[in-house]
Amino acid sequence: DATQLYLSEIGFSPLLTAEEEVLYARRALRGDEAARKRMIESNLRLVVKISRRYSNRGLALLDLIEEGNLGLIRAVEKFDPERGFRFSTYATWWIRQTIERALMNQTRTIRLPIHVVKELNIYLRTARELSQRLDHEPTPEEIALELDRPVDDVTKMLRLNERITSVD
Repeated sequence: DATQLYLSEIGFSPLLTAEEEVLYARRALRGDEAARKRMIESNLRLVVKISRRYSNRGLALLDLIEEGNLGLIRAVEKFDPERGFRFSTYATWWIRQTIERALMNQTRTIRLPIHVVKELNIYLRTARELSQRLDHEPTPEEIALELDRPVDDVTKMLRLNERITSVD
């Protein structure tokens, strides 16, 4: 299948040492296309590893990898080797960010702005934690108390999470 083919192809790119990362990153910043390509190819396995954590959330693994690759490319463009961090540490943030944005934008029937989805996730995480602690599904009042927010805000947010049913 396509996923296995992709995984077998990227398995041949050797990882870079810390010194090579700095060398290639400096070259890439100066516009060296071969250095940029080498940095990207050497970190494709990192994208797959991170993408797998997001599987079963509404997008196919290959779609997650594709989004993660966009984040990797962005990381190569923005990486500053003089700061002393390993590239993989920096790239992980960009890869996760692009994957999470894709999930937020593409998995809902009605698209919500990113900041609203992030806020909704806070409410849902709190509800899940309360549910485990209280041994019952928390009421909007309990969630509001836990988050120190008005009950109306909690109710509005939770309404955004309700499933849309088709009229067909």
